[in-house]
Amino acid sequence: MPWNELHITTTAEIANELGEILTELGAQAVSFQDAADQPIFEPSPESMQLWQSTVVIGLFDEKQPIDPIIQFVKNHLFDQEKLSFFVKNIPDENWERRCLESFKPLQFGKRLWICPSWHTPPDPNAVNIILDPGLAFGTGTHPTTGLCLKWLDENITGQENLVIDYGCGSGILAIAALKLGAKKALAVDNDPEALIATRTNAERNHIDFNRLITLLASDIDQWKEKSDVLIANILAQPLIELAPRFELLIKNWRKIVLSGILSGHVKEVISAYTPGFELKEPVYHEEWVRLDGIKT
Repeated sequence: MPWNELHITTTAEIANELGEILTELGAQAVSFQDAADQPIFEPSPESMQLWQSTVVIGLFDEKQPIDPIIQFVKNHLFDQEKLSFFVKNIPDENWERRCLESFKPLQFGKRLWICPSWHTPPDPNAVNIILDPGLAFGTGTHPTTGLCLKWLDENITGQENLVIDYGCGSGILAIAALKLGAKKALAVDNDPEALIATRTNAERNHIDFNRLITLLASDIDQWKEKSDVLIANILAQPLIELAPRFELLIKNWRKIVLSGILSGHVKEVISAYTPGFELKEPVYHEEWVRLDGIKT
C-alpha cells in the first residue's frame, strides 16, 4: 500500500524525543539520517550517536493525515526554529523484493565471500559466509567492514588460538576469522541484541559454539585469555578510549586491527596507541581508514 514519509530536520539533542513522538502518533517505522554530510556508520559499542543535524523520518499510512501530526510536533517542541518539515509520498511497490535485489554476494581478498541467503555462492570452493542484512551493523557493504574483512582474508593463517572481535555487531568478523581457520573467537559488544545476532549468524554458518564465545563489553574484565588478533571496527573516539584495555587483551608481538576511523582522526588514534603498539601505514577506503600493527 502507499505510504507517506514525514521528514523533520532537527538537532541531535531532540531527535530521539521527536522519534518517540512520531511513534506515539502512529508511525509504522522511525529512522534517522544525516542532514549535513557527517556520516556515522557502525556505531560504537558504548552508545548510539546521532548527527548534529539529523533528519527524523516517520513512515505513515497514506490514509493518515499528516498536517495534524506536524501541528502536534510544533505544539510540543518549543524550539520550532530548529525544525523543518518535508512530506514524501511513497508509492505502492514490492519493498521486500527491492531490498533483496540490492544485496548481492561480495568478495573480499582472494578467499572470502559474503553471500545473502537468497543467493547461491558464486564460488562454492571459497570461504563463504551466509549473512543477511538485519538490525545489527556489519554486512560487509560499508568500507570499514570491508577493510577488516580484506585484512582477515590476507592475514588469518589458521595458527591463531584466539581472535577477539570487539564491537562485533552482526558477528561478521568473528565468523570470518573462524571460517578462515582461527581456532577460537571472542565476540564482544555493548548491545545484547548484537550478541544474539552473532550467535544466530554463527549457527547459520555452521560454526561450532565451542569455538565462539560472546561477551558483553561490561564483563570484559572477567576475560583472562589474551588474543593473537584483536580486531575492532567501531569509531575513532571509543578506539582511543579503549587503547589501554586493548593492550591488556593482546599477547606481546601479536596483531591489532582498528577500523571505523575517518581520515581526519588518524593522528589522534595513532597517538593513543603509541608506544604500546607499532602501527603500519594507514590503509584508506574512501574517507575511512584502517590501522593495523602489533603490540610491542
